[in-house]
Amino acid sequence: MAHELSLTPAAPAVLRNLPLDTDAIQAARLDLAASFRWAARLGLAEGICNHFSAVVPGHSDLFLVNPYGCAFSEVTASSLLICDYDGHVIAGAGQPEATAFYIHAQLHRRLPHAAAAFHTHMPYATALAMTAGEPLVWAGQTALKFWGRTAVDETYNGLALDDGEGARIAAAIGTADIVFMRSHGVMVLGRTIAEAFDDLYYLERAAEVQVKAMSTGRPLIPVPADVAEATARQMRAGDAESARLHLESIRRQLDLSDPAYRL
Repeated sequence: MAHELSLTPAAPAVLRNLPLDTDAIQAARLDLAASFRWAARLGLAEGICNHFSAVVPGHSDLFLVNPYGCAFSEVTASSLLICDYDGHVIAGAGQPEATAFYIHAQLHRRLPHAAAAFHTHMPYATALAMTAGEPLVWAGQTALKFWGRTAVDETYNGLALDDGEGARIAAAIGTADIVFMRSHGVMVLGRTIAEAFDDLYYLERAAEVQVKAMSTGRPLIPVPADVAEATARQMRAGDAESARLHLESIRRQLDLSDPAYRL
């Protein structure tokens, strides 16, 4: 299902000579690698097909992304590629998966709030993307974290194998942080890697409990809109710090059980 990127132009010398070993970039590599490893542990990955990316600190025209052919559980800080929006690999061995490049390059180029972009086919959220109507029915507290922050991309055009499809997806997302992609999966955008992972985690938890509630065959009871909106504001007030602490806790756990993510 994954596709090799046929675009493999040589990176211009000016890009190859950029200082890409700063402390901020190394920290981003570690955060992103930890996100991959933990997502794999939680069963959020699908083969070698899904992808996380993040804008390179200090370089708004470059992004970090996982290499083609590498499972989430194999990703390390140093294995992550640095690419530009024209398909040049500036640092790292290999190349991005084709759909990863065509989608993520356009998201980072066109959406200022997309400092990090996490795309998965995680089962419960993807199941809701396959159902008619709004994916979330706002019946559970965890779902309220996403109140007013979601969009649905209603158009499924097959695999995203050109810039045009990536641009279309970016336009469908608009200012949303979470997009349910019909017949496909989900995309989570964050202002930091930690916030993107935090939203990804809680989105799947919200979707899981909703699917299980729906499976009872009994009607779901949505939270009243005014209460949902107020609760969402409460949650968002502390989201950035909570997300930072969440990812720090993940890294501590990985340091004990799977420290190879740091390589």
